[in-house]
Amino acid sequence: MGSGPRLNDAALIRGQAFVGGRWIAAADGARIAVTDPFDGATLGHVPALSEAESTTAAEAAHAAWGGWAGLLPQERARLIRRWFELIVAAREDLARIMTAEQGKPISEARGEIDYAASFVEFYAEEAKRPNIESVTSHLPDAEVELWREPVGVAALVTPWNFPCAMITRKAAAALAAGCPVLVHPSSETPFSALALAVLAERAGLPAGVFNVVTGRPETVVGPWTREPRVRALSFTGSTEVGRLLYGQCAGTIKRLTMELGGHAPFVVFADADLGQAVEEGIKAKFATSGQDCLAANRIMVERPVHAEFCARFAEATARLSVGRGIDDPDIGPLMNARALEKQRAHVEDAVARGARVLTGGAAHPAGPLCFAPTVLADVPPEALIWREETFGPVAAIASFDTEDEAVARANEGEYGLVAYVHTQDPRRIYRVSRALRFGMVAVNRTKVTGAPIPFGGFKQSGLGREGSRLGLEAFTEVKYVCRDWA
Repeated sequence: MGSGPRLNDAALIRGQAFVGGRWIAAADGARIAVTDPFDGATLGHVPALSEAESTTAAEAAHAAWGGWAGLLPQERARLIRRWFELIVAAREDLARIMTAEQGKPISEARGEIDYAASFVEFYAEEAKRPNIESVTSHLPDAEVELWREPVGVAALVTPWNFPCAMITRKAAAALAAGCPVLVHPSSETPFSALALAVLAERAGLPAGVFNVVTGRPETVVGPWTREPRVRALSFTGSTEVGRLLYGQCAGTIKRLTMELGGHAPFVVFADADLGQAVEEGIKAKFATSGQDCLAANRIMVERPVHAEFCARFAEATARLSVGRGIDDPDIGPLMNARALEKQRAHVEDAVARGARVLTGGAAHPAGPLCFAPTVLADVPPEALIWREETFGPVAAIASFDTEDEAVARANEGEYGLVAYVHTQDPRRIYRVSRALRFGMVAVNRTKVTGAPIPFGGFKQSGLGREGSRLGLEAFTEVKYVCRDWA
């Protein structure tokens, strides 16, 4: 690693892929540079594996399947638990690696490592409880059982904005179910994934059970979508890419789990605790510098409190600090130049359509990929920022007049991941929570996710659920056994 972070355990930095229990380079020597998004400095390089090497990884995982699935559940649980313990012990180093390659503030990176570890701990426990269900027989002289068995090799395609947690949420569930995994991390943040592989190897996971395959997504993931030995694919990313993978997996009828776009509404009613709504709104909008599928993208405020909310929200936003992640600002750099340009375009379009800039509105001098935390008021529904995910530190606010209007506007569009609601009326809480077409509803708070809860959305925000016991379903098949005792 070039100008990377200072670590207590320098061996966590690996510039090789991890396949079949071996650390490898690309056969042709091809590499991908990984840079610090704050200043563009090169942190290091990882292999750009070929299609043939990606297929070899799938073969290695398939070869490991029988042995891993055949272990006693308690033994799988022991190994997963050991992986959890090593992640916890390496918390600070893992956070520093993440901040270097992703840019998020170091306190947020530490929080993500805690979040990532929680999934490993949770599924280490769940691994001990495979579900064999006895069913009352519908036939004379017959015994009926339902068995849950591992589906097979699972391909996990993960994004750059949560480079550890999105891996562990998927991988820990698959491993607990008895499935070997193929992890393809984003080429922008591969060192976090490779560090997790170092710890998985130290934990004693058998060769081929946990693989990290680096390279271009079309080169690495393409063969997996066509490979019949890869039986499940779990993807976190944009709805656009999700549609593409959905089609590519049709030929082999894979089990699919997809966590896609969010574009979350944040609805504030006139009876809300306004101070709480502003505080939670700042969290919901600006965590991970706004680069989060759970980010509050469409803030809707009931007209009687709209002006006051806007003023207080803009004042709080203007106090947010911007800088290099390791210095722990409130807002770090965006991931790349495309993201920065999107913020500019969204602000310019909204202003051209009548929106007002209350604070920010331009690039920030802290760094070439920094954008000032921004608040736009009176954003019209036809503005780009109201119709597509911003994925950055620009907040869009509009007013509404009635509960029905707020719900209808919140439900508009293709997304249905999470919705935020602020009100003190218990009857309204029930009505609105029922009416919102979202997989998750947060009422008078922002933080709702965690290992025990099912994470996922409605409509084109995804398929299936991750986390909780439901997260095992993507990686298991139900087998029905009927025995005649006559």
